[in-house]
Amino acid sequence: MSPSVSAPVVSVITPTYDEAENLPELVRRIHESLANVPLEIIVADDYSPDGTWAVAESLAADDETITVLRRFHDPGLSAAVLDGMSAARGSYLAVIDADLQHDPAALAPMLEMVRSGKADVAVGSRESEGGGYGEWSTHRRFASWVATAIAKVFLRVPTDDPMSGYFMLTRDAYESTAAQINPMGFKILLEFIGRNRDLRVGEVGYEFANRVHGRTKLNRSIIRSYMLAVAELRLGRQVDPVFLLYVMVGALGLVVNSTLFTLFEALGFPLINTGLNDALDPIYSSFVASVAVTTLLLFVVNNEFTFWEQRYTGWKMLPALVLFGLMTLVGTLVHVAVFSWLQETGFALDLLGADAARVLHNLIGATVALVVNWYLNTSFVWKRRLQRA
Repeated sequence: MSPSVSAPVVSVITPTYDEAENLPELVRRIHESLANVPLEIIVADDYSPDGTWAVAESLAADDETITVLRRFHDPGLSAAVLDGMSAARGSYLAVIDADLQHDPAALAPMLEMVRSGKADVAVGSRESEGGGYGEWSTHRRFASWVATAIAKVFLRVPTDDPMSGYFMLTRDAYESTAAQINPMGFKILLEFIGRNRDLRVGEVGYEFANRVHGRTKLNRSIIRSYMLAVAELRLGRQVDPVFLLYVMVGALGLVVNSTLFTLFEALGFPLINTGLNDALDPIYSSFVASVAVTTLLLFVVNNEFTFWEQRYTGWKMLPALVLFGLMTLVGTLVHVAVFSWLQETGFALDLLGADAARVLHNLIGATVALVVNWYLNTSFVWKRRLQRA
């Protein structure tokens, strides 16, 4: 940037990926909204395949307020925003998406709010007066409502639109919170207001617009990323949030297995006599079937949800499923071994009685097996996938 440009009052950071067609119009609208305010526009681009960075550099050649950060490492929206903020010179830092769904006209009232001292953070809100979700479908509105409810209940954030990615904050608010921010966080606004409870939050309504150019970045990993973010903000970084997802999926597996076993028993699945071993026979086919279906379900959910970044696709899923089945078998053997040992030693038998002690022994065995399976799956199934990526 030319040294002749005066120090900006506002730094507008826009993280970009494949937004080449939208960027020129965004820049025009930002200048229109903040026409009388010294500003800088920082384009933090994740080396977009469509050449967004080149478009930004072309715009910067004729517009001294534009700075382009061409990022080659640590891709992601939150990391891009933080890089932009660290390079910003303004007294107030704004974050706006480049897809034109955030209305730049809201920048002026947001600046007035933080500049007047009414708030440390001004949130562009779809829930406030004058705001709206545009032409969102019913299921997308419902998903947003659920996400908002989760943030309010578990994080107690002081805004009606915690899922917003459109906001402005003072430099003091940024500098007092930046060191605590997780650069891999899902929503950068949540990171600021969730980690620094002293920040005063205000809202400015705006109407969410439809995307005109480019493709939406939304996919099924969004739910996962959001749950990870909420878990980390609520519990801190002492507990791996991915492990919590793994536990949740495991709990789902227990419910599914019990339901299927009960169903198969009711349907009269037969007993199977192999003739190989009296201790083995008879085999409950209802048990075998419920375990097989549950194992397949757990693999699919863990592959597409828990370990999204390391997931297998196509034919590569087949050998991964076989390996997952082997790891599950090991965990089952551990479960049985721990349960049998506790039964033989009579742990807590005198204290709880036979029936209650049996339940406790099974729970302890299941817990040990869960930890063993976590280690095996992250070491041999999805960990190997990560190393190949």
